[in-house]
Amino acid sequence: MTGRYFEFFCPVKIVAGALALEHVPYELAARSAVRPLIVTDRGVRGAKLVEVVQAALESGGVTADLVFDDVPQDSSTAAVAAIARYYRDHGCDSLLAIGGGSVIDTAKAVNILVSEGGDDLRAYAGTNVLKHRLKPLFVLPTTSGTGSEVTNISVVKDADSGVKLPFMSQYLLPDVAVLDPRLTLGLPPFFTAATAMDAMTHAVEAFICLGKNPVSDAYALAAIQKISSNVVEVLDNPSDKERRLELSIAATMAGIAFSNSMVGLVHALGHTIGAMTHLPHGVCMSVLLPYVLEFNLPASKAAIGQLLVPLSGAEAYAKVPESERARAAIAKLRVLRDALWSRAKLPRTLSETGRVKRELLPDIARAALDDGALIMNPVDVRYEDALRVLERAF
Repeated sequence: MTGRYFEFFCPVKIVAGALALEHVPYELAARSAVRPLIVTDRGVRGAKLVEVVQAALESGGVTADLVFDDVPQDSSTAAVAAIARYYRDHGCDSLLAIGGGSVIDTAKAVNILVSEGGDDLRAYAGTNVLKHRLKPLFVLPTTSGTGSEVTNISVVKDADSGVKLPFMSQYLLPDVAVLDPRLTLGLPPFFTAATAMDAMTHAVEAFICLGKNPVSDAYALAAIQKISSNVVEVLDNPSDKERRLELSIAATMAGIAFSNSMVGLVHALGHTIGAMTHLPHGVCMSVLLPYVLEFNLPASKAAIGQLLVPLSGAEAYAKVPESERARAAIAKLRVLRDALWSRAKLPRTLSETGRVKRELLPDIARAALDDGALIMNPVDVRYEDALRVLERAF
């Protein structure tokens, strides 16, 4: 992970561009799949995105009329089991996930049951429990943030206990990630901004945390450059397909980066805030990012300083003295967040969210210490440290 040894793994085929959807029939045929089940939620179906995908598939001779559109916002083992039964009852042979993080995580979990058998998803929870290749899975993201289309992780709530169950295996990786700007054109400004900052945080933490390596660094820096160069412009012109595609590619590249180098304190705190207040994950990431970077400065000043290149450009980077580059990079992120606030009202502080109360901060800090993401943070985090970051972010 550090020093001379590292691992990098991403076998997911990426199909991207203006006609990416029309290429899906070829990918299905390459895997001998003829009866796909579309997994989505009612919001995506209500936005007519399923129809866009179906039309593209039909142009290639594929009929995809089997649709399960009842994925809840916070998916559960019960929902996964219901979809698996639907899949089996209708003789399906592959999965098309059309949606955001919850839909994609759900489809990955469904793939476990339809491939391994049974209805008890809990039996497969944990790391590397799966030992065999699963059914063909195609992921068509409708947001540009989670990177779930290229990660080997799924998190699903146990319907009985309410506990979030993690599943991690190379076999959870989708076969194909399909990035088509038609699927993100209707994303509202707030969620465009929030998901972009989710991807930004994936890339930044991938670049500064302990698992960083030369290959993940390249993906992370490219993702940061694409987000910083396109998100404001997309908010100003939401119908710009080229820039929408750039954000989708950036989210995927950030997903590849962090799935190989992991994340740190921003995610540890963000996971906990999300669990306690139901604040959207991208909002948590955007709010916390600059404050965590300041906390990590003692150990990561050089790496944070290098972020100024993709954030501001090589010429601006060269004009800033080396000793000031890290602070300048953090300042540039704050300028970006101000732009997102003015255009999409994406909160910049915990108090601006309206959901996080100051009296909750000690509980959040205490609970965050149990989050596994802290293992890769470049600075050891104590309760007092976590609380101080939260106070500053408030």
